[in-house]
Amino acid sequence: MTVLGVVFRPQNPPELLREATRVAETTGLEELWLWEDCFLESGIATAAAALAWTERLRVGIGLLPVPLRNVALTAMEAATLHRLFPDRLILGVGHGVQSWMGQVGARVESPVTLLGEHLSALRALLAGERVTTSGRYVHLDAVALDWPPARAPKVYAGARGPRSIRLSGEHADGTLLDSVTDADGVRAARTLIDAGRAAAGRTDRHEVIANLLAVTGPDAEARLAAERTPEHAPGAGVAGDAHAVAGAVTRLAEAGADTVVLQTTADDTDPAAFIRFVAEEVRPLVR
Repeated sequence: MTVLGVVFRPQNPPELLREATRVAETTGLEELWLWEDCFLESGIATAAAALAWTERLRVGIGLLPVPLRNVALTAMEAATLHRLFPDRLILGVGHGVQSWMGQVGARVESPVTLLGEHLSALRALLAGERVTTSGRYVHLDAVALDWPPARAPKVYAGARGPRSIRLSGEHADGTLLDSVTDADGVRAARTLIDAGRAAAGRTDRHEVIANLLAVTGPDAEARLAAERTPEHAPGAGVAGDAHAVAGAVTRLAEAGADTVVLQTTADDTDPAAFIRFVAEEVRPLVR
């Protein structure tokens, strides 16, 4: 069965997160996703709160921008959350928006190189290994976590371009595809991921999580059009009722997405209502 999630967009004030989390928990939604967008809300802080307020809900961070974070710090924070809330955190890391990285003085010459080094070190640290490495960007000298997770958790990579998607297949346990991707893009990503996995000799399961811009209500078409960018693929995004949204979810799933995460537009001021719509109206229509 296709897993469904919803994004709590950080354009909403943090004060709305508790109610959104409560609705996600009580309606049976599988996953609630959070973004660490500059300069809105922290991914780690919001994930910790959402996990503490719930008992069964899985919480995803999509994603932590690696130029902002020393890999040891990422590992410490992720390990703490995995031990406090076993099997409920989904951790994603990625390049971050390059203009934002430039604003904070963290932009690097080769984001792909940095992401590969960060993923390799992060997965090793979370697996309980003692890591010494001296890469182009990541440098660790006999670093090991005192409190690693009980078992090595999966680490997902956010990726859009072909090089990053292939790298995710090599170095990550799953790939996060953003909302500019349509079903054809999911199929193309699967091919690139498989090429990366083959190059790395990996045979483990690699999950693909696709984001879908989904808008409902009387002005849905106009709101969707306002949010779309030139980067959005022709088939990316959906406007309409629960049946229309479920159909778009199904198309992504048939193209190879294991999980589809729905996001409403940035101007939606009632995230709890959108979560209820997805859980109560869309979920029953998706196999």
